[in-house]
Amino acid sequence: MSGHSKWATIKHRKGAADARRGKLFARLIRQVEVAARLGGGDLDSNPSLRTMYQKARDNSVPVDTIERAIKRGTGELEGVSYESVTYEGYAPAGVALYVEVLTDNRNRTNSEIRSILTRNGGSFAEPGSVLWQFRRTGVVHVDASAEEDALLLTALEAAADDVAEAPGGWQVICGPSSLASLRSALEEAGIPVTSAEVTMLATQEVPVSSAADAKAVLNVVDLLDDHDDVQAVYSNFDISDVLLSQVAKKA
Repeated sequence: MSGHSKWATIKHRKGAADARRGKLFARLIRQVEVAARLGGGDLDSNPSLRTMYQKARDNSVPVDTIERAIKRGTGELEGVSYESVTYEGYAPAGVALYVEVLTDNRNRTNSEIRSILTRNGGSFAEPGSVLWQFRRTGVVHVDASAEEDALLLTALEAAADDVAEAPGGWQVICGPSSLASLRSALEEAGIPVTSAEVTMLATQEVPVSSAADAKAVLNVVDLLDDHDDVQAVYSNFDISDVLLSQVAKKA
């Protein structure tokens, strides 16, 4: 599991559960709405919507809430029109950042994201200058109760790229287009899947070894992640578990 993913887990455990749950719901609902607007409201013919629908259900978003978001996306209900925007930049210590946003006001969001970076030791980067350091990947998370041999065999037969241990279980890596079929294969084999998502994994990591740099990097990541329009923040820092825990205790 990447350092960024480990920090997200630590932060989630430390944070106010209700507040973070509400923010997660808002993000997922917005993503469902945009997927429906771009590809239609039929789950069978819109793989992006099907993926977002399942992700929302994995996180306990009520079905009627999801269905209303789909109807807003298709125009059956009145809603806000969101635009997908990405930003590339750097946090302190040369850590690369790739930020995905859904916004109804690009100018406002541009200004706010730029301000977060420049006021906290980071900087904007030209499009493409950071993206090459990440790879879009499908990740299926499996509960620790899964039997290892059965998991490995099923994942191999479903053309997974890798299986690795992760906090609370396992993560199975695949190409983005294989995510739905891999999840189905695992579930049909009786393997307990906890979630599945398309994410960005760093292809090379930047080591951060000092407490000061770690605190500065994680501060920028957290500020971006807490912005209402930000859907995901990806970074390539490599901070040890010990240092992550130290920073979390002081947060």
